[in-house]
Order: sequence, then C-alpha cells, then structure tokens
Amino acid sequence: MSTLRNKVQLIGNVGQDPTITDLEKGKRVARFTMATNEHYKNSEGERVTNTEWHTIIAWGKLADIIEGFVTKGKEVAIEGKLTSRSYEDKEGNKKYVTEVVASEILLLGGGDNNTTE
Repeated sequence: MSTLRNKVQLIGNVGQDPTITDLEKGKRVARFTMATNEHYKNSEGERVTNTEWHTIIAWGKLADIIEGFVTKGKEVAIEGKLTSRSYEDKEGNKKYVTEVVASEILLLGGGDNNTTE
C-alpha cells in the first residue's frame, strides 16, 4: 500500500491547448487544465452534472508527448501525484495552488484530433 500514498487518476477533457515552457538546461514543462465530470440525480430526479477543473503539470519527455498530441477538447487519462505550493502575486498577496504532476498520460480520443495510440 505504500505506493498508493499520493496517487491521482483522472479521466476528462483538456480545457485549453497546453502551454509548453523551455527552462534552463533543456528542461521542458507542459501545463494545461482538465475538466472532469460527475453525474448524479438530484432529489427531483433530474440529472445534474458537476464539473471540476484541475491544473495538470508534466515534465520532460511527457511534456514532449503532450506538445505533439494533446489539444483542447481531447479526452485523456492522467496518472500522477497531487502537489500544493504557494506564491505571491503582483500585489504581494499569498496564493495557494494545488496541481496534479503527471507521470503517465493516455490519449482516449475526442476533440478535434482523434489520434489513436
């Protein structure tokens, strides 16, 4: 069970085209948002959809794969770990961010580009 301590698995749709950033010493990072949907029936029997948005971060070769194949609207499965960090904005206010650092991605389809793996 020790391998399950901080593990996240999500299936959803990419909310925006990924942003790829080239850092020093050849490091690359990809960043995009992903929407996951939960469906249930309320007390009146109506179907309700609850959408959650997640920020996904990927490094190295995974960032290269994301750059080549992941576009807005594409359905993907992500596996990774949950991370939290804080920073100060331009006005000096402390902001807190929770992100998923991806270790694996599976292209499921959907969106404009139906690349199959």
